[in-house]
Amino acid sequence: MKKSKGVLALMLAVLVLIGCVRVPERTMAALKLSQTEAVMTVGDTLELSVTGTKKKVKWISSDPETASVDTQGVVRAVKEGDAVITARTGKKKLKCFVTVVPLPLSGFWTADSAPAESLREYVAKVTDETDEGFIPVRDRIAVFDMDGTLTCETFYTYYDTMMFIEFCLKDHPERVSEELKEAAREIKPGYTAGEELARNFARAYKGMTIDELYDYAVEFGQKKTESFENMRYIDGFYLPMVEVVEFLYENGFTIYVVSGTERTTSRAIVANSPISEYVSPAHVIGTEFEVKQKGNEETASNMDYKYADGDELVFTGGFIQKNLNANKSIWIEREIGQRPVLAFGNSGSDTSMMNYCLDHRNPYPSQAYMVVADDGEREWGKQDWTQKSEEYLAMGYVPVSMKNDFAEIYPEGIKPAEKQYTEPEEALLNAA
Repeated sequence: MKKSKGVLALMLAVLVLIGCVRVPERTMAALKLSQTEAVMTVGDTLELSVTGTKKKVKWISSDPETASVDTQGVVRAVKEGDAVITARTGKKKLKCFVTVVPLPLSGFWTADSAPAESLREYVAKVTDETDEGFIPVRDRIAVFDMDGTLTCETFYTYYDTMMFIEFCLKDHPERVSEELKEAAREIKPGYTAGEELARNFARAYKGMTIDELYDYAVEFGQKKTESFENMRYIDGFYLPMVEVVEFLYENGFTIYVVSGTERTTSRAIVANSPISEYVSPAHVIGTEFEVKQKGNEETASNMDYKYADGDELVFTGGFIQKNLNANKSIWIEREIGQRPVLAFGNSGSDTSMMNYCLDHRNPYPSQAYMVVADDGEREWGKQDWTQKSEEYLAMGYVPVSMKNDFAEIYPEGIKPAEKQYTEPEEALLNAA
């Protein structure tokens, strides 16, 4: 009997060796942390777990002020920075490396800003491929008015108006008529930036090449305004709105500036501003002055001559259109060819652009935001928030309070002067 058992054992060993019989293995799942690295936004939570053990897990954060963790492994992002979350079970330690990034629009917007939260939610929705409101990158078009929306436009800081005054009364009085000089002197607070004033601008720059006007606009931007301390004209961009442009750009939006300022001047401003890397010259739409090839200014049709190497394009003094009101929606259609899904403005002259964006025929979810200049301490804003916000809400826009939504408006060191403006010629004398 013992001999039989020995033979059987030997036969079993041989069968195992040749793979005919498998001996069952006792297995244990490997100890594992559900995630070993994570990027979180301030305010987000992440639930971590450990598998492969029945022992109690102790959770530890290397920096609870950056990323805290509770007894159940739930991580909460507190502030920007890095932290290591450790899961300790017995003698084993498992680590998750966490990077906490700021909440979008938290740099220069107040923490409780409803418009900022509205925009964050909108962008999260339209960039989520699983959401029914998803918008493909090619159709993520955002349009911004410039003066009063991206930059300061209160007198004495309205860029193109002050540039016209400076051009006529100080820098190039020899190039303009007495009539235009008088028009520059007559500009006072509360003036209308309408078509007639734009026609005067066009006449003032008659004979200048496109490059010459562009260069002069850049040069003018280095001059200081009388309305603020330590502010050049090019420094008038609102920091919170620059943050919006960057946020949208990083989320696949194409940004257009649609301005009532002449196009060449607008391009010069944008190219030398904090939004320069987010907006290309091709994406600047503005008021149009007539341009022709030098030597053919009086030729009726551009079809009657041809461009040759070295030719210059010059302003004729003629005026084509002021890019306000209905012209904004018309030129958006003509130059972009589709409806934007986001629009940002600050006044009634932007409502056509806003309404074109919000039109019920827009195939995508759309929103429009209106900046209200209601901050009389850090800016020269005099608009009434209650009146304006109610008006804009009734029109379907999201109103933005400079006073309550903008944590900061301008770079450090810039603040309103003792008085908002002076007479043009007095201001030029002071600047000299």
